[in-house]
Amino acid sequence: MAYKKIKPHKMSEEELRQLWNDEYCNVDIYTHDGIHVKFYERMFDHCFYESQDRKAKDKSILSLNRLEKMLWIKETLQDAEATLKKGWDRDSKTYTDDRRLAIVKDNYVVIILVFKDNKARFLTAYEVTDDENLQLIIESPNW
Repeated sequence: MAYKKIKPHKMSEEELRQLWNDEYCNVDIYTHDGIHVKFYERMFDHCFYESQDRKAKDKSILSLNRLEKMLWIKETLQDAEATLKKGWDRDSKTYTDDRRLAIVKDNYVVIILVFKDNKARFLTAYEVTDDENLQLIIESPNW
């Protein structure tokens, strides 16, 4: 996979949101194994804003690091070499069969919520920067 980066610092937020809509919300996207993943406009904020305070989860800072990897989301979902893991549900504090993580490039994660056979919606994507969290993901059950 190519894993192309964009240059978000050279684009306005409006242009970045338009790219999100064009690349994800207005097209059909399938994983390498045939799951149709739905994306919505409103997901932009959750995916590309970071919290200044992790505990507060305020999502107050537009993340150029996350934005430059916007195209990686689709590439990760379509990468047959991605490591697939079951996702963690922080509310029930268990691994679940409906959350799937795809990991590429050692620490880039895309999470989808599978709600029917071959249908899912995008939840989030990010680079794992904490070694302890990365280890927990690597040790989680395989999908």
